Amino acid sequence: MQNKGLVKLFALLFGLVSIYQLAFTFKSNQLDEDAKTYAVNKYDDPEQINDAEVHYMDSIANREVYDIGIATFTGNEVKEKAMNLGLDLKGGLNVILQISVRDILQGLSNNSKDPAFNKALTDAVEIQKDAQEPYLESFFTAWERVKGDKKLASPDIFANRNMDDVIDISMSDDDVKSKLEEKVDESIISAFEVLRKRIDQFGVTSPNIQRLGNSGRVLVELPGVKDIKRATELITTTAQLQFWDVETPQVLSDFFGATNETLKTQLGTETTETVTEQDSTATNQDSKIDDLLGETSTDSISTTGANPFFEIVGPPRSGGMLALKLEDKETMKSYLAMDAVRANLPAELRYTKFAFGLPSLDPETNVEYVDLYALKGNRDNEPDLSGGVVTDARQSYSQTNRPTVSMQMNAKGSKIWEEMTGRASAQGSQIAIVLDDIVYSAPTASNGAISGGNTEISGNFTVLEATDLANVLRAGKLPARAEIIQADQVGPSLGKEAIESGTKSFLLALSLVLIWMILYYGKAGLAADIALIFNIILIFGVLSGLGAVLTLPGLAGIVLTIGMSVDANVLIFERIREELNKGKAQKQAIKDGFSNALSSILDANITTGLTALILFIFGTGPIKGFATTLLIGIVTSLFTAIFITRLLVDWYANKNKTLDFSTSITKNLFKNNSINFIGKRKIAYVVSGIMIVVSLISLFTNKLDQGIDFVGGRTYQVRFPEAVNAGDVDKDLTVLFKSVEVKTIGGDHQLKISTKYKVDENSVDIDEEIQRMLYGGLESHLQGMSYPDFAAGKDGLGKVLSSKVSPTIADDIKTESFWAVLGSLLVVFLYILLRFKRWQFSLGAVAAVFHDVIILLGVFSLLYKFMPFSMEIDQAFIAAVLTVIGYSLNDTVVVFDRIREELAEKEGFKGGFNINTAINSTLSRTLNTSLTTLVVLFAMFLFGAQSLKDLLFALIVGVIIGTYSSVFIATPLMYDTLKDKGKAPEGEADNA
Repeated sequence: MQNKGLVKLFALLFGLVSIYQLAFTFKSNQLDEDAKTYAVNKYDDPEQINDAEVHYMDSIANREVYDIGIATFTGNEVKEKAMNLGLDLKGGLNVILQISVRDILQGLSNNSKDPAFNKALTDAVEIQKDAQEPYLESFFTAWERVKGDKKLASPDIFANRNMDDVIDISMSDDDVKSKLEEKVDESIISAFEVLRKRIDQFGVTSPNIQRLGNSGRVLVELPGVKDIKRATELITTTAQLQFWDVETPQVLSDFFGATNETLKTQLGTETTETVTEQDSTATNQDSKIDDLLGETSTDSISTTGANPFFEIVGPPRSGGMLALKLEDKETMKSYLAMDAVRANLPAELRYTKFAFGLPSLDPETNVEYVDLYALKGNRDNEPDLSGGVVTDARQSYSQTNRPTVSMQMNAKGSKIWEEMTGRASAQGSQIAIVLDDIVYSAPTASNGAISGGNTEISGNFTVLEATDLANVLRAGKLPARAEIIQADQVGPSLGKEAIESGTKSFLLALSLVLIWMILYYGKAGLAADIALIFNIILIFGVLSGLGAVLTLPGLAGIVLTIGMSVDANVLIFERIREELNKGKAQKQAIKDGFSNALSSILDANITTGLTALILFIFGTGPIKGFATTLLIGIVTSLFTAIFITRLLVDWYANKNKTLDFSTSITKNLFKNNSINFIGKRKIAYVVSGIMIVVSLISLFTNKLDQGIDFVGGRTYQVRFPEAVNAGDVDKDLTVLFKSVEVKTIGGDHQLKISTKYKVDENSVDIDEEIQRMLYGGLESHLQGMSYPDFAAGKDGLGKVLSSKVSPTIADDIKTESFWAVLGSLLVVFLYILLRFKRWQFSLGAVAAVFHDVIILLGVFSLLYKFMPFSMEIDQAFIAAVLTVIGYSLNDTVVVFDRIREELAEKEGFKGGFNINTAINSTLSRTLNTSLTTLVVLFAMFLFGAQSLKDLLFALIVGVIIGTYSSVFIATPLMYDTLKDKGKAPEGEADNA
């Protein structure tokens, strides 16, 4: 081998850099353990322990904690350089957000009331359900259908005062469309930047946020985040900050009385006597409200239905006009939205806007209340001042040491604010500070007008709530709603188990492979083992250096890489054995063996690499992680097999020591094989035909167990303190959700629960509502577990994993998966055609892949109802299918490469004789590689994480079927499509 010195230098540098990168991962783990030890020794309460861990890590964030002699690093720098673990290994949140382009268009149109425009917006939503195009394209399609003589550049649509510098009334619809595309893209970029700023301020280690094409979708990964609810609220809050004048209670007293009478009529109630109990400690303000309400208070005991309005309200608690129980909020909203009720408002108050404050808990009764506010509205339903004037915001404290938010306004905002506070001071009224239609605070201005634009928002905040609000205001508001259309939430306990089981199974699999290589190839196997270990160090080092995220599927990709690395060494050693059997000297045999194996190694890895590349392009989240590790592994495997193994073998051989590349047991194994594979092809066709027919029948009748990735819905993995009956749970939950599927997974104490209930609704509130319903349906099986503990998956019990996929993105995932598989087949077909120059080779390879995929789907269709683990068809399964395609092609290409070599040496197919010779000569490599790969996969399957079992099972089936098809399907089909098959040598069977 030439340039050995350069290879050694490169290997040394590459290895040192990888070890350097990995050192930060080990140090980061040590810091985590130190933080945990500190917290556990100080507190017993789990929440206090979590807070103490965070406090410890914050305390060392900017302190030097790692000294490597030539440089020192702070806690933050160590964390940044450490390997990033995905959600499935660390726990956390992975979501895809959909920025509402509909909201953006409504904003650009200045909330146009034009009927055609609004119908087009609504129709576009329907088009989106079956379309793969962006929402804006669907809107254009819908607009063309309904516009009539109307133009997008009408003054009451887009040629408005807010867009006068962009669109004028002379523009055609095509001109307006191009401008809208620009403005929508600007808005999405703005939303992306707002989200990025918020997440950066949230303090999550190694967050990942990326825009997905031009679809208006944003991927957000927050590994390690523990407060899921806080995180989801942070990234979905639009932050529409507004400042409104507030009406006084006296102004609306007649309205409330009239409303009560109207509701009696509307609800069909009859007047009955109300018995009340007065609180002698009521304040003067309470007394005024009592007068307003006809001496009714929150302590009233009333007969049913007497006063529909007054019986659910009482004196204000946080500065509002009235107070009511949180559970009555929706009822009150429905009352105030009635046309008959709105008709009671005097003409000067007809634009009054009602809003509710933040919930507050009564410590004595443990009941939550909200205050009702009446805001001075106007025809346009717009406040005098909005949050766009805010230039800075910080979490601070009031004079009573309660958390608040301090804001600074620009010059324009400061002027308007001075006018508003002056007016409130003169009238003795309040100013409501409203964020996303919730009144956070309604201060008075008793000291007169406030100049300078400095404002303090006070409310019933915790420190975290005040911090998040300040972050949102400082980062800016989202230009449109951001809905979570796909979400994966993994509890920390599940992540910890995944790391432990994944590490154990990985080490076991690696040990078995290392032992097998020594048993099969003797001392040469030891060289391959050293190269394999070095390969793994390089993979982890590159992952760490690139800042890539390691996931469970990614770990499976590394496992597959081990198989491929072994395959390369097996190919090399088998060719060296052949050269030794020809009587060549050891050094020459080694040189020729490496040279002859190079073509097969490159072809096999390139075909797998092309498949991994397509997976990387089409995949998201964990699937992209799988493809990333596979691509890195292919490159490092080639380097270690071709160069490192060669260095070690040459070093040993140059010491004049003998290398047999076998042991006494394996020396004559598979030697002089003469199996007539081509002659047995008809039997193989019959066997494969039966398997394909059975698979197709099952696919049409039994179908597949499609996961929520493909159909939409919500899935929860729940662990119970004791074993539960899935049938009983199914009955309980069917009453609540109507449509639900319950499966036992990994043991009788663990269930996987899927539902399509409210599948089209993606708000955080709906997610919380469904999760609470789930808890209610399971409560009898949870042995007194509280809802917060259930939601947090405390001590590994309760909800340990959840996923959500909206129907729209499910349809997109299905389409992308189809193109991923089809694209990989097309690319590989063209590559094989280019390399082997005959279309018969491409046809045989692709036909074998179709054969493998159909049978794999058939196995999943036949067995999903019986296996003790999930066999859903989801993105992980698509990753498995593409990996099987890559593996099958890898096998097929190695056989084809040897056939091409035989044809060149022995001139022609000779009735299949040369093909049989080629298959027999590669049989040792085929079985050896398959067995080592299967050993790795079985070890991971038996001892690895539960969440990987479906992926690993698919790979196991795929490896077995792929090994079979490369010999009995791809090669025979290639042979049968040849025009000139030639004649077999005399005395040999002619299979033409």
